[in-house]
Amino acid sequence: MNHTLKEIADATGVKLIGDPHIQITGVASLASARAGELIFVQEEKQLADADRSAASAIIAGPFAEKSAAVKPLLISNQPRLVFCRAAALFDQPPAHSGIYSTAVVHATAKLATNVTVGERTVVAENVTIGENTHIAAGCVIAAGVAIGKNCRIYPNVTVYAGTILADRVVVHAGAVLGSDGFGYVRDKHTGRYEKFPQIGRLEIESDVEIGANSTIDRGALDVTRIRRGTKIDNLVHVGHNVQVGEDVVIAAQTGISGSAVIASNVIIGGQVGIADHVHIEEGAILGAQSGIPSNKTIRGKGVVFWGTPARPIKEYLKGLAALTRLARKER
Repeated sequence: MNHTLKEIADATGVKLIGDPHIQITGVASLASARAGELIFVQEEKQLADADRSAASAIIAGPFAEKSAAVKPLLISNQPRLVFCRAAALFDQPPAHSGIYSTAVVHATAKLATNVTVGERTVVAENVTIGENTHIAAGCVIAAGVAIGKNCRIYPNVTVYAGTILADRVVVHAGAVLGSDGFGYVRDKHTGRYEKFPQIGRLEIESDVEIGANSTIDRGALDVTRIRRGTKIDNLVHVGHNVQVGEDVVIAAQTGISGSAVIASNVIIGGQVGIADHVHIEEGAILGAQSGIPSNKTIRGKGVVFWGTPARPIKEYLKGLAALTRLARKER
């Protein structure tokens, strides 16, 4: 579906300079743009190259308003963000809606209008699925799962019984939601481990995105909860009873142990290890490969923490410099 520049400007709430009737067919990078496509530049020094490109229009900052650019301009203080919103206008819904012939849908499942259930997908008893939700091939949606509106579930996702997904949740291929947590009790006499009950549930709020092959455990007795707007990368593990706040970003290969609490607006880098009962307060930033020991609290809005055990990066770098100086003295 094409959009005019005016339609894009109206939808994104930005100022348009130039022909409002130009048809835009999609978005692209500056290097690969073709006629009909929309690009963005963050800095004034990029504008001349963008204007010489094959793109049909440019999203740029206020610096472009009085420029000599020939191409039409969409002006915003946040060009990259507007580019994201423009790109979403071209994100076509799946062409097919309905239940594929090889899918298995239980008679008690309740599917709203315009729902897609892909090839070889299984939808168990008492599942509810909201309108315009697309479930791709090879998924398993277990008993009592509730999935909201406008969700996108990619191939081979498994959603365990009782899990709740709100609206506009995106789950990428191979993710597992609501599996048993890793909880065992050791018999002091025999040394053997017996499984602690894993009978809680998983609740995922609206606008959450979960990366490929990530796993999120159900609560042991209560609830594991991922709050609105959180974005989880590929290959992330979230343990049982974990509470993740709003607009948290978690990069790949991070592991979060049971009963940890991650407050809103936290940023977690790749390969971070968070032990059980840790509390990460609002706005903290955990650098890649940081390690947080059990029961520790990390606080400092906007503060970057690094190392194992994680500490403010200035402190970490000072310690590293001191060790370097000591090593030189010993030579």
